[in-house]
Amino acid sequence: MRMFVFPATVLAGCFCSFAAHAQPLLVSHGDRAAYHSVQAAIDALPAQGGDIQIAPGIYREKVKVFKSGVHIKGSGRKPDDTVIVYGDGAINVGGTVRSATLDASGDDFRLDNLTIQNDYALNAANAASQAVALSVTGDKDIISRVRLLGAQDTLFAGKGQNGRMSRQYFSDCYIEGHVDFIFGNAKAYFQHCELHGIANQAVVYTAQSKAAPDEDSAYVFDHCRLTADPSARYVALGRAWRPYATVIFLSTKMDAPVLAEGWREWTPGKTNTLGTAYYAEYKSTGVGANPAGREPYSHQLTDGQAAKWSLKAFFAGATDWLPGEPSR
Repeated sequence: MRMFVFPATVLAGCFCSFAAHAQPLLVSHGDRAAYHSVQAAIDALPAQGGDIQIAPGIYREKVKVFKSGVHIKGSGRKPDDTVIVYGDGAINVGGTVRSATLDASGDDFRLDNLTIQNDYALNAANAASQAVALSVTGDKDIISRVRLLGAQDTLFAGKGQNGRMSRQYFSDCYIEGHVDFIFGNAKAYFQHCELHGIANQAVVYTAQSKAAPDEDSAYVFDHCRLTADPSARYVALGRAWRPYATVIFLSTKMDAPVLAEGWREWTPGKTNTLGTAYYAEYKSTGVGANPAGREPYSHQLTDGQAAKWSLKAFFAGATDWLPGEPSR
């Protein structure tokens, strides 16, 4: 038999192609042949990641994703059918992000058609604390058709270690909480998502944490909807966790009773972040829209200014990793 020697680069390409077309690993409580926990399936994936499919059910566990290329999808008819839930609070585990039910730090992470919940706040015996449902800090992450349930600090959309770039795209998601429930310093774009404020004395949708003027970090909400429980009070679009927080709402339907001024100071009387943060809106509608009454440091964008925050402009044209975008 004639022997052929293939270059290492060719062999590596073959292995990557095989992994990309491998059957997804199955997670199910009822299938004896499947993995019975999400973490077990993730641990079984090769170093380059792979696909995981989760059957409908409630999976009470903490999940950590360090590998890149991990794609997790619920196989139910709707996101409510598949739930990953845990109940850690920052006060118990020594840090806000450590409380996350699902912590994904690998690049090219994808989550589709399921629910991630932190139910710490549902236990009346627990002391008030931050309690994260989802923490995402990888680059080119895509979160689609996902419900994120929590109270304070539900979603951490932040940069990776040592300030590494973290581009994130959220579409058709439902995110609920009360204080600062979408927070961090990622470069994140939210499209067609609902942000829901639960019953509380104060609701603050965002706490963006861009720390320097030249940091590539912002949250953009494009054609989203803001809602709130009827008993929610003091509803604000955001406050600046760091001095140069950057948040833009484009064509957002504000069905929640947002404060006339829209934005609030991090700690009134002690901080002065409204003067350095960049807060902007474009064509907001609904009962919470109030262009004339907004905080004077905030911006109402023109058509030309708003175009600079479109999806392609936001990611500087590098959108081949997004759904529906052609690969290069």
